[in-house]
Amino acid sequence: MEITVARDAGYCFGVRDAVNMAYEAAQTYGTVYMLGDIVHNEQVVQDLAAAGTIVVNSIDDIPDGAPVLFRAHGTPVELWEQVNAKGIRVIDATCPLVREIHDEVRKISSNGRQVIIIGDHGHDEVIGIASQIANPIIIATPDEARELRKMKRAAVVSQSTQMIENVQAIINILMTKVFDLHFVNTICFPTKRNHEQIKQLATESDVMIVIGSFTSANSKRLTQLALERNPRSYQVTCGTDVDEKWFVEADKVGISAGASTPDYLIEEVKSRIEAIATASHAQVT
Repeated sequence: MEITVARDAGYCFGVRDAVNMAYEAAQTYGTVYMLGDIVHNEQVVQDLAAAGTIVVNSIDDIPDGAPVLFRAHGTPVELWEQVNAKGIRVIDATCPLVREIHDEVRKISSNGRQVIIIGDHGHDEVIGIASQIANPIIIATPDEARELRKMKRAAVVSQSTQMIENVQAIINILMTKVFDLHFVNTICFPTKRNHEQIKQLATESDVMIVIGSFTSANSKRLTQLALERNPRSYQVTCGTDVDEKWFVEADKVGISAGASTPDYLIEEVKSRIEAIATASHAQVT
């Protein structure tokens, strides 16, 4: 059995930097607090908890003098204002590409355009982007775009991990709704790269495996892209999720992973598939 791991599977640089900052902060301060999970991956959260990070629901739960780490997804403006007012030390792990989206929407809004954000309702990154300005419109699907009233001037950005197909479909509808429409493509380059790689790998493989938490938007999008091209595509969180029945009569297996999936989980899943292949070969022999 030939097993191919997508070249850029797993951590993007923004997530890797944020996780490393959390480990370093815990080592420096003994304990570091976070308002919510640093990334959408349960194993990473557990590893960081063992290292000294503590997840809290409110800044009121952070002891005096203790630092808070702001996550890769970005943090709403209101939380920045609250921690600054309380004098809490902030370790800012916001992805630089997400920070660029914050800058972009503020600039767009200052020019008098209605800001439209293409993204998942309730997602941490989208909440952070929307908090930068007054009265943004958030659209997740083409159906929601069709419900919009017509307007004169608007500008569109997207959540950094959106699929280009969804963004294009929504833009096509907005072109019929907005007289003067400005679009800034804020899908980040790691997302574009990973999406293109999985499209090719899923097509070339008999079985496609995507590693990532089911709470991770970008992992679920990778799975969706794989399934559209290969019905024998499966999402797993770790090696124990892998079912040997998936690989019956499979000669080529592709593996990719969401941007919040650490390297050791990719190796764990690959090793599990290699063990299945070895056992299968031994039975045939």
